[in-house]
Amino acid sequence: MRTDCFMARIMATATYPPPPPYYRLYKDFSENTDSAPEPPPPIEGTYVCFGGNYTTEDVLPSLEEQGVPQLYPKDSNLDYKKELRSLNRELQLHILELADVLVDRPSQYAKRIGEISSIFKNLHHLLNSLRPHQARATLIHIMELQIQQRKQAVEDIKRRREEAQGLLKDAFVTLDGQ
Repeated sequence: MRTDCFMARIMATATYPPPPPYYRLYKDFSENTDSAPEPPPPIEGTYVCFGGNYTTEDVLPSLEEQGVPQLYPKDSNLDYKKELRSLNRELQLHILELADVLVDRPSQYAKRIGEISSIFKNLHHLLNSLRPHQARATLIHIMELQIQQRKQAVEDIKRRREEAQGLLKDAFVTLDGQ
């Protein structure tokens, strides 16, 4: 009990706290690499990190789950370009209205700020729902570039091989002619 209290005091006041006790599990690692324990399995589901709850599932929470009113239709065939433009125009209008409110009725600015915040959250939600498509398109583009580079490298190798064969032919013709 006394050592636990002592270690807690050291860890609370030391600039560099002592290593965790499981470092002893690796004492023979330099001689036998198989002596180290297996790493823990990957986390699945929800977990807590620095006081926040996170999940390993890659799911975009809905606006309702976040407590934000959705300003665009809940249609599966949503025209993202049209809705983003619409929200952008609405944002511009609300910013102009905020300027008017700040000049004429400064006490009512909080309502306008809330509306602008809601529009921004809707814009971000729409953009975040396009992230998987963006990632796929980026990967396709990278793979197409790699294929193009490899084809170019193959053509370069073929050209250099032909040059080398030509040089060898010329060298053999020169040797045969002597």
